[in-house]
Amino acid sequence: MERTLVIIKPGAVQRGLIGEVISRFEKKGLKLVAMKMYSMTKEKCAEHYAHLLDRPFYPEVEASMMRGPVVLCCWEGFEAVEVVRSMTGVTNSRKAAPGTIRGDFGMSGQENIIHTSDSPENAVVELDRFFSKEDYFPHDNNNLDFLYAGHER
Repeated sequence: MERTLVIIKPGAVQRGLIGEVISRFEKKGLKLVAMKMYSMTKEKCAEHYAHLLDRPFYPEVEASMMRGPVVLCCWEGFEAVEVVRSMTGVTNSRKAAPGTIRGDFGMSGQENIIHTSDSPENAVVELDRFFSKEDYFPHDNNNLDFLYAGHER
């Protein structure tokens, strides 16, 4: 099974959307194996968004992510990265399709509810950035026979 990182951003936390976001992933059939609230620091933002540091909008990204707590989640499932990104919608919430998390709850490119890993390789790096081995709580999912065909497990 593949794992992926989801960060519920400060704006979504302040708007009371934590449960709604988590519920969507649970209803899809993904399994939550790690979760915690976290306060982003300048250093952690710079590490996590290193690919944006030289962009003119980076200071706004940093300020947004440090405005309040985030909720860090590790979701597990078959092709979890692709599934989560599909459910999340495009980065600019105004352009995200209805039915996606950003399409249903966002109006901004920056204040766009959620961060998700963009590849299985980056998911490993991002999860290691925020979670230690002790943070994970793998557990049995008795629904696997109803979620996946035998060859998908």
